[in-house]
Amino acid sequence: MFSEITPSDLKEKIANKTELHLLDVRESAELDLAKIEDHPLIHIPLNQLPERYKELPADAEITIICRSGGRSGQACRYLASMGYKVVNLEGGMLRWAKDVDPEMEIE
Repeated sequence: MFSEITPSDLKEKIANKTELHLLDVRESAELDLAKIEDHPLIHIPLNQLPERYKELPADAEITIICRSGGRSGQACRYLASMGYKVVNLEGGMLRWAKDVDPEMEIE
């Protein structure tokens, strides 16, 4: 089980300097197009997650990001089954661009 966070709420947490761990599970080419610039990201593409999940902090909440929320949802389910505390970015980077950063070009 996992929860979700809206882009606006995530932006507020970033602005308030809340301790966050952001995991982006998109492919490198997608990350090169657009990413959340205001906070460091951990980048592990979804297909590499089973081999690389131990790179993630096991004792902290991780907010997971993808393009639209689908792959991040898969990553949330996988990591939650491994005992991680995870949160899905609702609507992914598409919704982030719409709600938080309209200047961002996703495609």
